[in-house]
Amino acid sequence: MTGIQLSPVKESSPRHNIHESFGRKSSGRIPAGLTATAVIIIAMMLFIILGNIVLNGVGVIDWKFLSHPPENGMEGGGIFPAIFGTVALVLLMTIAVVPVGVLTAIYLHEYTSPHSKVTRLIRMAINNLAGVPSIVFGLFGLGFFIGFVGNGIDTLFYADEGPVWGQPAIIWASLTLSVLTLPVVIVATEEALRTIPREIKDASLALGATKLQTIIKVVIPNSLPGILTGAILAISRGAGEVAPIMFTGAAYYLPYLPQKLNDQFMELGYHIYVMATQSPDIEATKPILYGTVLVLLLLTFMLNFSAIIIRSKMRSKNAH
Repeated sequence: MTGIQLSPVKESSPRHNIHESFGRKSSGRIPAGLTATAVIIIAMMLFIILGNIVLNGVGVIDWKFLSHPPENGMEGGGIFPAIFGTVALVLLMTIAVVPVGVLTAIYLHEYTSPHSKVTRLIRMAINNLAGVPSIVFGLFGLGFFIGFVGNGIDTLFYADEGPVWGQPAIIWASLTLSVLTLPVVIVATEEALRTIPREIKDASLALGATKLQTIIKVVIPNSLPGILTGAILAISRGAGEVAPIMFTGAAYYLPYLPQKLNDQFMELGYHIYVMATQSPDIEATKPILYGTVLVLLLLTFMLNFSAIIIRSKMRSKNAH
């Protein structure tokens, strides 16, 4: 009978185990160190930028600055028309983009097959829309909303008058921004719809509810926090955009408030651009420029914070 020879097991030395363990720890520390360094650099850049704006702008902000129109060629007075125009622009944009974005996301998630040609075409259009530069949206708004829709309305109803709707106006600027922010709302809403368990929808259908009733009574209420997240992101982007509204409604100097949807308006971002590039005396307008930037940041934070509070309350209500 042939004996089975067993090869001796090679025992690893304690020194080898120590080197291997040290190598694993070192390889884990390097990415963590690089990540921490990147976070510190970004935080320092943000602190420097915000600190510079606050230090140079906080002394300019007072009640007159916030409640009066510009004076002396924008070298004095306040920025109230720009504040009002920015808030009105963002609200009109939100009213226009959220329903369309939510309905598009519900259609893509609930009614279409992910493998159909129509769904692929719509998703390709959304992805391409998200990558278009903002200046192109401004030219689109000028050509489509003002040149085609506005002039078409004037031709049908105001043929004997001058341009009524076929001119830059706050309604066309808000619709242009709604097209720009539409992909953000669609993507955020779809992500919210994916978080709803399938069992909840199946239970609603099993109790006799139709698909439409299930969407209205079950799907939309449970996905409202995610929908508001999309609205928050849209507000953050739309409030700071300048290029789309330059061609579609923003005014250089307008010391009164817009009264109608076809009126032009002042906007904080465009006001900052004008003072930084078109002012005959940059040093005279620099304090107002810093104050306007600070007000724009605070206004954007307030709009976002309000939407975040509403979203948190809805989440708490759904949890209970």
